[in-house]
Amino acid sequence: MLSLRAHVPDTVVTNDDLSKIVDTNDQWIVSRTGIRQRHRLSPADNASSLGFRAAKEALVDAAVTPGELTHVIAATCTPDLLSPSVACLIAGQLGAGNVMAFDVGAACSGFLYGLSLCQALLLQNPEAKILFVCTEALTRRINWSDRSTCVLFGDAATACLFAARAEKSLAILEDVLCASDGTKQHLIHVGGGTSCSYNLGDAVDENFFIIMQGRETYKHAVRKMAHVCEEVLSRNNLTVEDIQLLVPHQANMRIIEAVGARLDLPDAKVFTNVAKYGNTSSASIPLALAEAVAEGRIQPGDRILTTAFGAGLTWGAALLRF
Repeated sequence: MLSLRAHVPDTVVTNDDLSKIVDTNDQWIVSRTGIRQRHRLSPADNASSLGFRAAKEALVDAAVTPGELTHVIAATCTPDLLSPSVACLIAGQLGAGNVMAFDVGAACSGFLYGLSLCQALLLQNPEAKILFVCTEALTRRINWSDRSTCVLFGDAATACLFAARAEKSLAILEDVLCASDGTKQHLIHVGGGTSCSYNLGDAVDENFFIIMQGRETYKHAVRKMAHVCEEVLSRNNLTVEDIQLLVPHQANMRIIEAVGARLDLPDAKVFTNVAKYGNTSSASIPLALAEAVAEGRIQPGDRILTTAFGAGLTWGAALLRF
């Protein structure tokens, strides 16, 4: 990884703001989720425009021009359109030329799935330069009258550059492991696809928005994230003592604490920023990584363990050496 940059919209939505539009309050939200605020994109923005801003910064940071790119990959569950892909839109905005561009649809596990793809593409073509963007416009898929979901999500984008041959690298991907279970697909939905059948002029219903079965999702998330972390450590002959920091998907503070407890990690070795951003889906882990680096929580030589869980159901874990 040559560079990593993050972009969040300027508009901040606090818990007190939400209490004015739905039956909730700051104490209720914080006690159940750990979230105090989240960012919301402007009416003029979409997932592609957020991703474009992060991508520009990552390219500058890596001293790579758009014309040098061979691939543009975008992880998102809230694309501007069903087609063309967000990756194509970003590549076009950058003026990247005739690159291979496509989206990854693994929801909150999108960053980890994308890492696996980048790893495979670099093995296939060692000369490749890959722009990998995680960008989400989740507030466009929120039912603002549903207090169980509208308090959870925020908008954000991140971008990183990968190249097999580079003099300097921010981080090296040591291993990544991803999995899924489609039989549990009913636990989390992000609507708006072709199963939402409308005629011109029809009002949308709840199937257009994010729908989640919170209690069941919590149980599966904790179990799968902890297990996949143990699995990726074991196959690399490592233990949690070899890890300087766990950077989990920032979905809910209760989930984060439960995963840390199952792995027997002290709070000091688990990075969180869910209070500031809420759940930003695929952008969650790279946004946390960027903040951890900026705050000095990650130092050169540190081995970082990341893990996520999302709709699909999907989950995974990755080892990064900074």
